[in-house]
Amino acid sequence: MTDFLEDIPIRHDLQTVAFYNLENLFDIYDDSRTNDNDFLPINVKKWTPKRYDNKLRKLSFAISNIGKKETGKHPAIVGLAEVENAKAIQDLINYKHLETCHYNYVHYDSLDERGIDVALIYDTAAFDVTHSEVFRIHLIDEQGMPDYTRDILLVSGLLDGETIHVIVNHWSSRREGEKETEPKRMASSNKVAEIISNLRLENAEAKIIVMGDFNDDPSSKSIKNLVEVANLFNPMNTLRSFSRGTTMHNRQWNLFDQIIVSTNFFESTPNKFEFDTANIFDEDFLKLFKGKFKGTPFRTYIGKKYQGGYSDHFPVYAIFKK
Repeated sequence: MTDFLEDIPIRHDLQTVAFYNLENLFDIYDDSRTNDNDFLPINVKKWTPKRYDNKLRKLSFAISNIGKKETGKHPAIVGLAEVENAKAIQDLINYKHLETCHYNYVHYDSLDERGIDVALIYDTAAFDVTHSEVFRIHLIDEQGMPDYTRDILLVSGLLDGETIHVIVNHWSSRREGEKETEPKRMASSNKVAEIISNLRLENAEAKIIVMGDFNDDPSSKSIKNLVEVANLFNPMNTLRSFSRGTTMHNRQWNLFDQIIVSTNFFESTPNKFEFDTANIFDEDFLKLFKGKFKGTPFRTYIGKKYQGGYSDHFPVYAIFKK
């Protein structure tokens, strides 16, 4: 894999902030506390060291190129979904395409039943973490038992000297049906609005970036609720079309992966970051190049069948300009 974007001048006035659902980045070791049995060398998916290495190689290559066309460099901040643990993140940022990017990470183990978490990797030369914490979503299943999902991760820090807050999400899936599971995503939407409200109590001018795999589109109730209640701007509104999205289900595109920003990123202030543009990172190398699903994400697995690709989601990114 050679760099597909050569000789693009580095823009020191721009930074890329991205989000990527990595489609089950599990290490190859058994964790007795989580349901990771599918992702072991001896089990049905045959998750071998060779396959793990191939996935790390592909994901590290993809991440290193997000936003590079615009900025000439790797992203300053990348929110991640579907990582098993800190070891998998460490293996990813140590891989050759990322090893010179000065990435560190923020990660907390959640109570998610599948053992997958959200995390944040960041270039330590561009972003200095000052605070991080996680927020649990308290859900109840049909039997009245706790229903565990991914935590919401808040990371605050200095991006080239300016304080910003990043909220990383991976909301409940639609597996049991869109309408049936909507209350779970509404609970997460309300929790994020509460986190934002508390940040603004500390600083009314807080600059906030909300990112994640929301398992809902920009037009869905949970996202519209969050944007309205928390007075945010969703640049992804205009990106979804019949021929474009971040993940495909039943032959239809969804834009479940989004980056949403506080409206003060549109205020023009000297030496402060302004929102510039947002996009889906759907370069050809991330896509299937033939067959009936041509143009859709080149996945690692379809069911139990190994495909050897990147992820079943495309990353999304936003460019900020100083």
